[in-house]
Amino acid sequence: MQVRIFLLCLVLLATSARSEARAVKPYEDVRWKDMKKLGWTVDTSIIKTLWVNEKTVWPDTTTTAAARNVLNKGKNPGLKLRRIHSRGITGAGITVAIIDQNMCLDHPEFTGKIIKYKDFDCKLPFDEGSMHGPAVTSLLVGKQIGAAPGARMYFAAVPAWLADARYYGDAMNWIVAENAKLPAGSKIRVVSISAAPSGATSFYKNKQAYVNARAKAEKAGILVIDCTDERGITGPAYYDLNAPDDLSKCRLGFPKTPGPTGTEGIYIPSTRRTQAEEYNKGDCSYQYTGSGGLSWTVPYLAGVLALGWQVNPSLSKTEILSRAYSSAYIKDGLYKIINPEAFITAAALPVSR
Repeated sequence: MQVRIFLLCLVLLATSARSEARAVKPYEDVRWKDMKKLGWTVDTSIIKTLWVNEKTVWPDTTTTAAARNVLNKGKNPGLKLRRIHSRGITGAGITVAIIDQNMCLDHPEFTGKIIKYKDFDCKLPFDEGSMHGPAVTSLLVGKQIGAAPGARMYFAAVPAWLADARYYGDAMNWIVAENAKLPAGSKIRVVSISAAPSGATSFYKNKQAYVNARAKAEKAGILVIDCTDERGITGPAYYDLNAPDDLSKCRLGFPKTPGPTGTEGIYIPSTRRTQAEEYNKGDCSYQYTGSGGLSWTVPYLAGVLALGWQVNPSLSKTEILSRAYSSAYIKDGLYKIINPEAFITAAALPVSR
């Protein structure tokens, strides 16, 4: 009797495994999935659309190699930024800041680059990270990934999951206070916030706390870039993984829903990018987003602007944005895509006062 029950269990397990076997669909999240064990199959042509990490187990050696290739290509910030970095324009000497979710500080992409880190009541263990914090940091100052690998930064960790703008306001006030202590040549130039703590469509509470703090930062000469509907200036774009430097192949919107999202802002690569990943201290790895969100555009733009400040530290926050807009690549005769090389040339021009 026991033998029959055991055999029945094996049959049920085998049937369950077979019923789960299927083909992976474009744009799926397959992080931590063991597709070999699940019996899933993957067309290598869709890997570039998936959300994966280094913990993803692929069905076979072919898909494993293809996924590794995609993840490595996604580390390139594209649009000729690596060529600009090779000229020594890396954001060296420029100080920036990020307000985002908590993170650990030992990832090789940005270890040693955080001047100060302050936690605003995230109530999490010190050795626990998040998906978002290390990702945006690597996109701004990451050694391989970042738009400005030579810049250094202040990081304010906030419990974004509470959707309370008060924490963002407190974090901004801290950044303003820290900035006041710095000598003239080392001031914080820009704060990158991949969130929308204010605005008519924002679901955050206590919005005014953030609005007031942002006004203080701007009065202090700090540029604040966020995703708010009333102040956000970035739009999503994506480049060709096989030709990431070719602006003519850069597309507006997201691969799943291509097309412009507005005409007033400046479009920034947000998709088909690789970011740093660290959920537990010491377990440093990478993730790749085949359809990234607007969050990834903000640190990218902040990083490009840091390069401009390196070549011309005299530029105000208004002047540097003006030069980013005037040097942009024009798509379809109307839409602006960030053009780092042309921007660096424009940023280097003297300021007329």
